[in-house]
Amino acid sequence: MPVSLERKRALFRSLHEDGCFVLPNPWDIGSARMFAAMGFKALASTSSGYAWSRGRADNSMTCDDILAHLTELCAATDLPVNADFEAGFSDTAEGVATNVRRCIGTGVAGLSIEDATGDARQPLYDFHEAVERIAAARNAIDASGADVMLIGRCEGFLTGETDLSKVIRRLVAYSEAGAECLYAPGVIRRDAVAEVVRAVAPKPVNILMGAPGLSVAELAALGVRRISVGGAMARVAWGAVERSAREILEQGAFDSFGQAAKYADLNHLFDMK
Repeated sequence: MPVSLERKRALFRSLHEDGCFVLPNPWDIGSARMFAAMGFKALASTSSGYAWSRGRADNSMTCDDILAHLTELCAATDLPVNADFEAGFSDTAEGVATNVRRCIGTGVAGLSIEDATGDARQPLYDFHEAVERIAAARNAIDASGADVMLIGRCEGFLTGETDLSKVIRRLVAYSEAGAECLYAPGVIRRDAVAEVVRAVAPKPVNILMGAPGLSVAELAALGVRRISVGGAMARVAWGAVERSAREILEQGAFDSFGQAAKYADLNHLFDMK
């Protein structure tokens, strides 16, 4: 029997109360079902992974594209899904609120709003404007009555910021504006992770692991509640396909096929009878 949406959302919230869990980031229905079958407790979408699967660059998909994708992911699995909702697909707080309401309707258990503008001349929204956008998302969720978690993201380290105190200032402000989990992609040093965790405690912190580094156990010991991987697993998949194709083109060999997933295993995984 399918898990109810209310149950998914309650389960997702409970995962943030103690311990540490990993959110793999599927980019389509197949990867979502594979991760669910492997035993992960929740999933998160990836804007980059999905865009690449559609032959597009990251941050080039429309709000309607993302909403349709989230609807598919949420319907594909009994696990709760956290939405990478980019910057809310609007430059105004009012527009963010409108789109957050639409995102809630896809069946997500959580959603993140980031502060990147996409404009290299001003890579982050003004501090006060960014806080207003988080507050608008918070108000939209509250008005909906849905138990959807709000994650506040500071993209400072991904846009050239090197001062951790400035990133933390934003995270604290987003927390005060109603974000229930805080997230700063690019925070990967042990001391920086610990400082972020202390600054926003007792609210949970999400750490992005997009390359080799600290382990799950090490991040958990620092107080991190959840770990996501963004487009990293999609990049692993693309990398394997690219290496295999180059082997064929450049060497005329098919040795890479020896590491492929087994036909029978995939067929069994996706057999919906």
